Amino acid sequence: MTDLFIRNARPYGDDAVDLVVRDGVITEIGTGLEAPDGVETLDARGRVLLPGLVDLHVHLREPGGEESETIATGSRAAALGGFTAVFAMPNTSPVADTDVVTSHVRRRGAEVGLVDVHPVGAVTVGLKGEKLAELGTMASASGVRMFSDDGHCVNDPLVMRRALEYASALDVVIAQHAEDHRLTAGAQANEGVVASRLGLAGWPATAEETIVARDCALAREARARLHVCHVSSARTVDVLRSAKAAGVTVSAEVTPHHLLLTDAALTSYDPVNKVNPPLRTAADTQAMRAALAEGVIDVVATDHAPHASQYKDTEWQVAKPGMLGLQTALSVVAHTMVEPGLLDWHGVARVMSERPAEIAGLPDQGRPIAVGEPANLTLVDADEPWTVRGASLASIASNTPYEGMRLPAVVVATVLRGRLTARDGRIVEQVTT
Repeated sequence: MTDLFIRNARPYGDDAVDLVVRDGVITEIGTGLEAPDGVETLDARGRVLLPGLVDLHVHLREPGGEESETIATGSRAAALGGFTAVFAMPNTSPVADTDVVTSHVRRRGAEVGLVDVHPVGAVTVGLKGEKLAELGTMASASGVRMFSDDGHCVNDPLVMRRALEYASALDVVIAQHAEDHRLTAGAQANEGVVASRLGLAGWPATAEETIVARDCALAREARARLHVCHVSSARTVDVLRSAKAAGVTVSAEVTPHHLLLTDAALTSYDPVNKVNPPLRTAADTQAMRAALAEGVIDVVATDHAPHASQYKDTEWQVAKPGMLGLQTALSVVAHTMVEPGLLDWHGVARVMSERPAEIAGLPDQGRPIAVGEPANLTLVDADEPWTVRGASLASIASNTPYEGMRLPAVVVATVLRGRLTARDGRIVEQVTT
């Protein structure tokens, strides 16, 4: 059903209204409206209504990593987390460096039908950083709008320059995993006091900062759109601020875990806290929050990275980096940004829906809650806390760093083009499993 009546909702946390949705579009907004005959009713009970969330950075593992996640299970997690669109990174097996793989990801996402799944194409063949992948073919044949070698940096400046030149011509985005591998060989934790005390090889923030500075210069020259993945360092924020002031078309994301967690969590040697880039200092975390509020960092993206237990329940040095993020993202943002007064709910909509959709060029996502707009919506109980339990999350994996943590804000319902996909912690419907 794509017809819906929403009673007593507070768009962006403002005054309560009723909404009528017909054929997936908001057709009426007002107070004291009557539910049309035969239309499903959702009583919002004064809760906050947001545009459906958009995540520019998830790992759904399919094809090839189905022991950790599938497009079906990842879509369930996304819908339960309030998302209506996600971008699936290409470090799958086979790598999403051809139209065959990117078309499969898009088609499978549509079959599941819980969230719009957009494939991210690889920048280089096999993520090897040597030869450009078929960017033009993926863009034209399967509608790929973003390319990344995430998990790997495009280290070669000439290859990155060529990628940006092609991106400019194709009007697509290059999303860079900023890490100079020559500075991070063998690194296991943020370079600093904690790593030294734990005997872990240090991962300098300079490895991120220098690549971002280089790529901003290349993007300026190519007149291309550059997106910086998972910013973690305060010094990178300074580079981004300068580049934006100089007119470079660069956007950036921060993960929920880099807004909340620090390298102090590593003292237990629990690999659930191992992530790339690593958790950094409290000063860096505060810088991420300030930059997000300021707009120097544009969006929150989860970097949702599920791993089966055999990849996480092992020694720190061999454990794979990554954390779950889809079902906890909104709560972490509420905790780190809304509760301290750094963002209001309009600001949350900006960094988790409107700006991500704008960067990715999605015309029907991140739209205002207004008559005539697509009904992609998220209903949030901002006052209800919940306790995170990895085993209760929808992903196959359970590697959440927030295990046992009490967080604010519960996603009550998610609406995709007028159709309820999640309600009261349960999936409402899906086309296939």
